[in-house]
Amino acid sequence: MNDTSRPDVADHLRGVAEDFEQLGHELAHSPARNRYEAVCRLAVERVPAARSASITTFEHDHFTTAAATDDVARRADRIQYDLGSGPCVDAIVDRAIFRPQDLATDDRWPEYGRRVVAELGLHSMLSYRMRLESSGVIAGLNLYAEQAEAFDDHDLAEGLLLTTHAAQAVAAALLVERAQNLERALASNRDIATAVGVLMGQHRLTRDQSFALLRIASQNTNRKLHDVALDVIDTGAVDVSPHSRD
Repeated sequence: MNDTSRPDVADHLRGVAEDFEQLGHELAHSPARNRYEAVCRLAVERVPAARSASITTFEHDHFTTAAATDDVARRADRIQYDLGSGPCVDAIVDRAIFRPQDLATDDRWPEYGRRVVAELGLHSMLSYRMRLESSGVIAGLNLYAEQAEAFDDHDLAEGLLLTTHAAQAVAAALLVERAQNLERALASNRDIATAVGVLMGQHRLTRDQSFALLRIASQNTNRKLHDVALDVIDTGAVDVSPHSRD
């Protein structure tokens, strides 16, 4: 028997792949200050039913809104954090996608629904968990709408594409940032080691004694240890005299 659905499946998959590629292009050329903000902006552009969008991060048992298109989304997020329950919180915790059609009547989040409808006039949501595990960050994308049943199956699929691409882009940016921070830390450690060597050679001190002087000078002048080390490298001197404000 011939499978006449195969061309349709192929066309659908090709369309998904092309849309995914286009999303990557739009994210890469976004004028937003960071990836989180770029994703939120793109979400309301790609899903017209969405009034607002936000990204929630979960680190150290604490939920935070990393970016949002407006204060309405931030306030809607905050209500969930205060209650410890809601579509975006549960999407992250349960590793799921939630699409409440009308928060006014959804018995999964009765208190959240009551408040978000009464205080913000929001009735519909789309919430996705963003898979950022490799970067050590857990996050979720949230779309908000004022109308009940605002998000259809096309919006659901579009949001999934955006979440997938956003997770990839954000994770990559976080890993690059961490690599840069590590590189800066290594450079700072080399400079501190060089300063310790300078003090050891000039003043016949042990390594521990030299490092202690750097720490005292840092505390005394209220400057970073690395900055003190750079001065020692340039001048060979370290200031450990107490500086008081009489």
